[in-house]
Amino acid sequence: MKNYKLKLAIASALGLTSYIASATGFVALPNTGFTVSGGTSAYTLCNTTGNFGSGVPINPTTGANNTCAVFPANEFRSPGDAADYTGARQYPVASKTSPIVVNNTYTSGPVTIGNYVDYVWRSNDDSECIYGVKVVLNSNDYNSAAGTQNFEVNDVARGGWSGQDVSAAYSTVPTIASPVYRIGLAYTAVQHRPGDDDQPLTGLGSSPSINGLNSWPGSASSTQQKADIDTNWVDFTTDANYLDDDGSTTANSGMYYVKSDTCPATPYTQVDNAIRLRQTFQELAGDGSTDNSFIEISLPGYAPSGATLTPAHTDPY
Repeated sequence: MKNYKLKLAIASALGLTSYIASATGFVALPNTGFTVSGGTSAYTLCNTTGNFGSGVPINPTTGANNTCAVFPANEFRSPGDAADYTGARQYPVASKTSPIVVNNTYTSGPVTIGNYVDYVWRSNDDSECIYGVKVVLNSNDYNSAAGTQNFEVNDVARGGWSGQDVSAAYSTVPTIASPVYRIGLAYTAVQHRPGDDDQPLTGLGSSPSINGLNSWPGSASSTQQKADIDTNWVDFTTDANYLDDDGSTTANSGMYYVKSDTCPATPYTQVDNAIRLRQTFQELAGDGSTDNSFIEISLPGYAPSGATLTPAHTDPY
């Protein structure tokens, strides 16, 4: 969102708070979903400030706005139980930084809009792994001449969890980073415009990468506000994009974690299509055009041994 990082910095500096929570830490994602008004949702709420990025969010602290949040000393430190990650295991056993390239029917060729870093932390007894991913966009995501951006990160999905009990969390590393608004045991990212459902109901009956209204203006139908439970995927809803006020800064996602009792095979090798970045057309682009249409970027990522990364990526989604 335009001016997002500036607003977030101001909100943080003023120490604004609007919601107090005590559920800090990893949250379990049951394969039966969460009971909500009207039925069941694959998603649980995390940071409820900022209306999913349509307003000004307030980053978590140890005292407020901290559901689903963890607070490692830096992005390299394990967010897991200190008793289980000691010595060298406080730090990643695998890590890789790779470019993010947009190249589909909405671009005039490949554009490298930033990098993502992919981590694995492995517990001392090798019984548990935590997978982390963080996105850092760069100036290539912003076309200063046209006043447009190439991509906005509204959701980050990570796959490979079928048959496992998983939990998830996030941290805002560095401090000025997008919080996570909700986390779901789901493949489908659901668009969130002001007034949309915070916890989408199940009952869609299909598995699109993105569900919502792929045009502007308008409001999504009730069917376009649904997402079914998918035990193979964890989806994080956020709002990270390049700040285009002065063309000199980058936009960072937080660090998004999935904890599992199944670890990758060694030597550690990333698996194609394990990480999906989604743009869900939450808003108009910076110049008022409609170039925030649905896009999914499929990326390699570390995954549990034997993981199958389906559904497959489709282009332009």
